[in-house]
Amino acid sequence: MKPCSMALGAAFIGLGWIIGGNAHAEEDQLAYAVVSEVPKDKTRISAKIAIDGTVTDTRLLASEAIANNLIWRKLEICHAMRLEGQRSGDGFRVTSVRVVDGSMLPMALQGFAGDCLLKKALEVAPLVD
Repeated sequence: MKPCSMALGAAFIGLGWIIGGNAHAEEDQLAYAVVSEVPKDKTRISAKIAIDGTVTDTRLLASEAIANNLIWRKLEICHAMRLEGQRSGDGFRVTSVRVVDGSMLPMALQGFAGDCLLKKALEVAPLVD
């Protein structure tokens, strides 16, 4: 009877690891992003995103709640953000967003943000006048 109860206990522990692993996959990840193109569709924004020190080009996917957020509606090229969300096959699903100063970005994104702002000042700003 003891070996049976030990096997049952081990099965429950294994089940806990499997369930815990799935719950961990659904947790929000912290990411930083810089908008890399002029946003046309506010629900899918092209950006350079840094997660755990790795920078990639991806799309930021906004839910209805995020898309209605004033910060999200006013996004422009070169804006820097601190995000929380999950990676998906289509991009990064955003659950929380905050606009940050470029100096608060990880070093891996600061160079891109600076270059983006210079490019915006030289190419986009003169067209406004």
